[in-house]
Amino acid sequence: MRTNFDQLLEAGCHFGHLKRKWNPAMAPYIYMERNGIHIIDLNKTVVKIEEAAEALKAIAKSGRKILFVSTKKQGQEVVAQKAQEIAMPYITERWAGGMLTNFPTIRKAVKKMSAIDKMMADGTFDNISKREKLQITRQREKLEKNLGSISDLTRLPSAVFVVDVMKEHIAVAEANRLGIPVFGIVDTNSNPNDIDFVIPANDDATKSIEVILTAVCEAIKEGLEERKVEKADEEAAAAQAAGEAPAPKERRQRVRKAAPKAEAEKVATAEAPAEAE
Repeated sequence: MRTNFDQLLEAGCHFGHLKRKWNPAMAPYIYMERNGIHIIDLNKTVVKIEEAAEALKAIAKSGRKILFVSTKKQGQEVVAQKAQEIAMPYITERWAGGMLTNFPTIRKAVKKMSAIDKMMADGTFDNISKREKLQITRQREKLEKNLGSISDLTRLPSAVFVVDVMKEHIAVAEANRLGIPVFGIVDTNSNPNDIDFVIPANDDATKSIEVILTAVCEAIKEGLEERKVEKADEEAAAAQAAGEAPAPKERRQRVRKAAPKAEAEKVATAEAPAEAE
């Protein structure tokens, strides 16, 4: 098990919102109320983390991408760090409307960033006016800030992991519209019905976000490692098969070369008694 009850408790994952702010759909995940605050059932959180981790591991093992989203301050740094460790795309600045539903346009913007980089590299950038340079540089910085973290995302992600499903409701809506599975840390004030893999937990504390992300990212890392091993085994098997394939041909060539010699020896043996007589 990648995470346990005590780790979640220490990180404060059990603290929900005020009772008056709760969403009734979260009732199955609430353990009790204390001082007007809902307490999340961490036993269920542990189970849900494991379910999400296994599903994410399978996605990573198949070579597909998982997009991490957290534009809230508490989760930005943690999400960026964890996503970079496993080479997955992430959004921490601003969710641009149509990021998923209008993905071709987003890809054009990313390509524009690459085109600017090419201009800077081949010397074209040096032949334009200072004003144009300033405009292009500012445009490049803006694109890098908003889309630099998804520059390697050449196609729609196979899953979206969201830290605060209320704040990232546009991302959730776009993923639901396209049928992309949504994994989310869901607090007591949120609606879990639009989330495919619900992880009931405090989504406002950095420690809570970190302990959950660490668990799921470890699973993703395992999936990526298993994929590497499988690919290495496949390549080794292919190389071995390629090495053995010419063997029958080589054997045939040796047989052909040996055949005249064997025939000559056979003739010599047959003629030897005749000469003796």
